[in-house]
Amino acid sequence: MATKACSRTHRFHRLLQGLDRFSQCTVLVLGDLMLDVFLWGHVRRISPEAPVPVVEVRAETHVLGGAANVVHNIVTMGGNARVVGVVGNDAYGREVRDLLQKAQVPCHGLVIVQDRPTTVKTRVIAQHQQVVRVDREDTRPYDSEGLRAILHAVEAEVRDVDAVVVSDYAKGVVSLEVMDAVRALAQLYGIPVFVDPKVPHAPFYHHVTLVTPNTAEALAMAGMIECDDASLETAGRLLLEKLQCQHVLITRGPEGMSLFGAGTPSVHIPTVAKKVFDVTGAGDTVIAAMALATAAGLDMRDAALLANTAAGIVVGEVGTAAVEQTRLRAALQNSGGCEE
Repeated sequence: MATKACSRTHRFHRLLQGLDRFSQCTVLVLGDLMLDVFLWGHVRRISPEAPVPVVEVRAETHVLGGAANVVHNIVTMGGNARVVGVVGNDAYGREVRDLLQKAQVPCHGLVIVQDRPTTVKTRVIAQHQQVVRVDREDTRPYDSEGLRAILHAVEAEVRDVDAVVVSDYAKGVVSLEVMDAVRALAQLYGIPVFVDPKVPHAPFYHHVTLVTPNTAEALAMAGMIECDDASLETAGRLLLEKLQCQHVLITRGPEGMSLFGAGTPSVHIPTVAKKVFDVTGAGDTVIAAMALATAAGLDMRDAALLANTAAGIVVGEVGTAAVEQTRLRAALQNSGGCEE
């Protein structure tokens, strides 16, 4: 018992020391940038025009979403971020740029296109419940000019960073050509690559440092249907072999997360969330924390413990959320070292 308590204390201090080093770390985020719009209100009646609720809107908020939310999490957790992504030449695109600049994130890697809109997800929230989501987007692959602009931005921004996060929302930025370029540059500069995946793009992600699918994505990418502990273990091992990546972290919602590494036993980490109100953006928080923690010198197991703590914070809030370092530090202290 004393040995276990001592180990937990040492882990706790390692995590805090890693957190202290976040300010020395820079992470490049490549992916599908979005603007998340929230309409907050109340429902008091059903529409006489159709059997749908009438939401009386009381407030409207605009926040960074998609890959831009990964950037936001990196900054609020105390790290430094660079970004490569695409926005339209429209008011929403300008708002994404303004929000990034407000977060003190350089915008040299923003590619502005004329022929497609900025991706916007509008969520209507009533009584802390999401009523409907409206998406405005264009998911066609980018033409040769757009692809060249993305690749040029990646090459320019990847220098002098400590890690790369690929945040794939299947909106057109992440392609095989882009992933090939990321792998080559990461190998050239000796930096790890972390991928938040989409199932149809699974063949793009081979030979990266870490992929972070949720349970449904992991099973689909592994070609499996059943969802139990044994199936999840098999899926994690299959993905390691199929993708030839170093690690797989499966996020499991209320069940926490499971970390798999080649030649090492799997690690299952229970959730620390007290209540789950909204999982919007939780995957963004996880991969941001994993990249920062690894860049700060923590091993994958400790990074996963820290990421699990961060995820436990964001799922307790409604809407797209980012974790501030002070809250993460307090949560780590309250957990006493994060039980596995």
